[in-house]
This record gives sequence, C-alpha cells and structure tokens, in this order.
Amino acid sequence: MRKRTLLLAATLTTGLLTALPATTATAAPSGLASDFNGDGYRDIAIGAPVADVGSASGAGAVVVLYGSSSGVPSTKKTVITQNSTGVPGAAESDDRFGASLAAGDLNADGYADLVVGAEFESIGTRKGVGSVTVIWGGSSGLTGGSALPQPSAGELAEWGGYGRGVATGDFDGDGRTDVTVTGQTHTHLYRGPFTRTGTPLSHTGVGELGTTYEVIAGDLTGDKAAERVYPMHHDGDPAGDIRYFHYDPFGDADHPESDYALTALPNADGALGATGDINGDGYGDLVLSDYAGGKGGRISVWYGGPNGPDPQQTPTVIHQDTPGVPGTDETYDNFGSAVDVGDINGDSYADVAVGADGEDIGSARNAGTVTVLFGSATGLTTTGAKSYSQNTAGVPGTAETGDSFGMTVRLLDLDKNGKADLVTGAGYENANGSITYLRGTASGLTTTGAKSLTASGAGVKGATFGWELAK
Repeated sequence: MRKRTLLLAATLTTGLLTALPATTATAAPSGLASDFNGDGYRDIAIGAPVADVGSASGAGAVVVLYGSSSGVPSTKKTVITQNSTGVPGAAESDDRFGASLAAGDLNADGYADLVVGAEFESIGTRKGVGSVTVIWGGSSGLTGGSALPQPSAGELAEWGGYGRGVATGDFDGDGRTDVTVTGQTHTHLYRGPFTRTGTPLSHTGVGELGTTYEVIAGDLTGDKAAERVYPMHHDGDPAGDIRYFHYDPFGDADHPESDYALTALPNADGALGATGDINGDGYGDLVLSDYAGGKGGRISVWYGGPNGPDPQQTPTVIHQDTPGVPGTDETYDNFGSAVDVGDINGDSYADVAVGADGEDIGSARNAGTVTVLFGSATGLTTTGAKSYSQNTAGVPGTAETGDSFGMTVRLLDLDKNGKADLVTGAGYENANGSITYLRGTASGLTTTGAKSLTASGAGVKGATFGWELAK
C-alpha cells in the first residue's frame, strides 16, 4: 500500500434470514483481521489525514466502509475523528489523525480493531511529536478508543512524526496481535494482548534502526510469526536500506529485543512494500516499491523461505518497460507509488497491484493508473498484466490532470467471494480525493459494478481523502 509523506504545509450488513428457535445465542464475531463489526465481511478504513474537523484545519479523519455481499461502498459507514465520542484527545489543527492505519484484533475479543496514527499530534508544549490511538471493534462497528502508551519524551523529537508508520501482526508467534509504530528516529514494539484501556502486555523501543517512517509486516519464514520490515532512509542510499526482524527466542541476549534477530537485505531498494505468498510455496514473499528509482519507478520481489528472503537471491524486478507490462517507463510515472498483495482471481497465488500516480493519460498529466500483475508457481509474472485508469471502460470518473489515481491501493476480499477486491485512492480527485472499488473475479478484476466515493460523499471536509488505506 502507499504511504505518502505529509508536508507540514500540505495544506464504508446484509444477512440471511432463517427461522430460529425462540431462544438463540448471539452470533460469534468472525475473527477476520479487518472485520470491525464481526458480521463475516472484511471492512476497510480510509484516511483523510489533512481533513478539516470543525475549525481545526488539517486535524484529520478516518472513514470506515463496512463490507457486504455487494462490497463497498455500502450504506453503512462511520466517520471517526478525535472529536468522536470516546476517542482520546481533541481534533486540533495539523494533528494529521489518519496518517497511518492498521487493522487487527488487539484485545482478542474476535472483533478487529483499528490502529490510527496522528503523526503531528502535539504533546504538551512539544509540537508535532505524534501519537497512536486504538479504535475498538464491536457488534456495532468501530466505537470509542484508547491511546497507546507514549514513548518517553527523550525518545521522540518535535515534528518527528511518531505514528507515521503502523503495522499489526503476531510477531512472536504466541497467537496474540502485536503492534509496531515508527516515526523518524524512533521505532516501538507493543506486545499483545491489549486491554480496552490500550495497555499492552509489554512495550519497548526498537534499536538498530535509522530514520524510518514505514513498516511492512508479514510471515516470510512460514513459522507463524510475522516479520517486521523497516525501510530506512539515509543520505547514502535514498532508495532505502531494508532490514527486518524475525522471531528468534534464542537470539543474542545483548540485543535490544533479545527475542528477535535482525537481518539486512543489502541489495534491496524500496520506500514501501507489502507481503503475500506469490508463488504458493507456503512462505510469504516481500514486494518492495522503489517508485523513485530508475526512470519511472520499479518494484522488486524477494521470495521468502524457511530462513526468510535470501539476501543473495536475484529478485524479480518489474517496471513499465518490462515485457508484458502495460505502458512505458517514463520519468516521474511513480510506478510503485503504492503496492499491495492479494489473491484477486482465487487461484491460491497472491497477485500484486501497483499504483503509478504520476502516469499521464493522454494530455491529463499525473492522472494515474493501477497495474495488476499475477502470481504463479514460478513467481510474479507479467502474463495477463492489465492496467486500469479512470478512462478504463466501466471505471467511474474521468482521467484528469492531477487526480493521482493509484496513490494508494489495497487488495482485500470485501464481498466474501474468496477473491480480493481492489480499493484505490485518487488523492487529488476534485482537489479533495476519492476512492474507487473494483471487484475480484476468477478472471481478475472486473469493472462491472465498479463504485467510487468522493470526500464529500464520505462526509469529510477538506483534502487528502484516500491518502491512506488500512492494511
């Protein structure tokens, strides 16, 4: 998925009715990782981090669209801000609430919860420090919330943007959902389960990392414990220095996190990424996006194994001049502006959606596209690759200059047909942003029944709707 660095000045149930006995038990929640209301359909949260809330400009908002048999947008949605009942804090100018989003069942009640980063939340007199809030799932959907414990003041810098990157996963294989948070020079690990007050079992800072605003999570070793991948930025390697932690209870006791081992991928480049089993071998694979690399951007696939991705492997690298990929590799296309992994056609091989929000469509500059690449037993292939824009027949809207269609992408089965659907953000559509929904089928994405939702239609005011999609 896409994570756009925010400048300081940047200025979504239907059920089957059957005869029941007079006395019935309440249906159990589904336990799906992003099912906030437990109805068996996955849901999606959409960030508008520079949305206005009342008179607070740039305070930020999150729109939750609830899945259904027809996917999303459905008639059920929720708008959450720091002024919402039960949510900690208050909506203040430039907080950027919704700058990062991640879903997972933090308190083990069967309902997915939502982790929300407010990257420039001020703490006391210290400006732009950042904070993280959990919004709790339940039978009515997401309501209320709790703040995660804040690292010490000495660990967080003013305007450091703590909470810019968040991810959930079972990082130690104990069956409980954990959380990791990044922001400039500080990264933190929260171990689950969490209480409804936001208190984790434990939490600690993560050492041996440089400047990072991103985190990618997924099981790359097949041991049921998710790895945490942190792309780091530094002057010597603007394309990113990729390192990941994997669970190792017999690791070095002197390590800042003694139960984890750190592995570097010295030849890997990427500012963001996603994971999924592309070649169906039972190990998650790491897809990295270097959207500023080469001429117009590129992605690379690092295949997992029992020890994780082999640092010595030759990754699969794909750009728009790769045979079979639609389009042409052109400067500033930003191929890889967003990336996500999911099984669109239900063949048990994960596929990859790649945004190129700088792609020109005719005379419409930076109108944007999304390209779908399919997984196979031999890995990611360009066979059958297809590109979508707002000029594609059946896709709502029109490709216009500056729309940035493909700024964010998320592959998620929202209609429970066993195939991942595409949600993509056009962050500057009509100046304020929109999202587009395409359903997954056995033959790939279909534009039949495609839907879109604008910022105003979602009930948010101001720019950046669709700049973030929960993972």
